[in-house]
Amino acid sequence: DVQLQASGGGLVQAGGSLRLSCATSGFSFDDYAIGWFRQAPGKERQGVSCISSSDDITYYADSVKGRFTISSDNAKNTAYLQMNRLKPEDTAVYYCAAAPLDRIINNMCWSTILYDYWGQGTQVTVSS
Repeated sequence: DVQLQASGGGLVQAGGSLRLSCATSGFSFDDYAIGWFRQAPGKERQGVSCISSSDDITYYADSVKGRFTISSDNAKNTAYLQMNRLKPEDTAVYYCAAAPLDRIINNMCWSTILYDYWGQGTQVTVSS
């Protein structure tokens, strides 16, 4: 069975940091891009960041550039999202997902429709 397990969320004050992890199993990690998405109440799910297993594809939404860093450990089939200088507007449920690399064109990996597999989400709350 394919599994993506997102963890690491929590409550943090503005300016603080969190590190999200996405542990995966049941598919070939090397053949997939891993994306992080977030969804705030009443809003659409949006792409935050994504990475290919070979690290030649990385993407950051403008709202998180310079604050968030995505990485992956292929030996552990796990991706990470280091979130620094968090802001209240970063509050959302964060999801990780996996998309086949052959579906990613020109590093355009931020669309939810590209992704086959999704984790359950982890809540990030940033207080002001």
